[in-house]
Amino acid sequence: MGKVDKNKELKETSLLKTAFEFFTTKGFSKTSISDIADRAGVAKGTFYLYFKDKYDIRNKLVSHKSSQLFRNAIEELEKSAVKPDFEERIIKIVDNIINQLNENKSLLTFIAKNLSWGVFKTAITSPKDDDDINFSEVYYSMIEEAPYELRDPEIMLFMIIELVSSTCYSAILYSEPCSLDELKPHLYETIRLIIERYKSNEKT
Repeated sequence: MGKVDKNKELKETSLLKTAFEFFTTKGFSKTSISDIADRAGVAKGTFYLYFKDKYDIRNKLVSHKSSQLFRNAIEELEKSAVKPDFEERIIKIVDNIINQLNENKSLLTFIAKNLSWGVFKTAITSPKDDDDINFSEVYYSMIEEAPYELRDPEIMLFMIIELVSSTCYSAILYSEPCSLDELKPHLYETIRLIIERYKSNEKT
């Protein structure tokens, strides 16, 4: 990478880091582009060389942070000496991500408030950085290795993600309707039932 490209990358990284700090402390609506540019040490016009507007940098942040969560979960899964079956692999990934969010509640709040399926789909199919993971490839590879066919795998993933995000937000932040530890067995049993619902024929 040349000096100019490296400098551009550093400026973009600085803008993203600064925006995340503002969004998770001051709030998205109360943060201006001038706030971000000033704190990052760049001219306001420079901001527009990298992002269309405040919504664009927010969406890229959500995408990047989501991808990092999946990368960490996949890396941890790959350390396992015994390869679990499809259902258990999904649950282990979910459990790892929940634990990451439980340890970083500001990240949970930021993602939960701003995550849409469109942004999430971009995160798992179009990694922003080299160290991000293409979870879509991992997911469909897992499906290929499963001993049965799965109908509508994208819809199944959508259902699981919606379930996890809606239930864990309240459990982590408010212990409602119960603590996270109490919720997990119910959540994982429901994920197993969702997967069972989408199973088709056994592979020959």
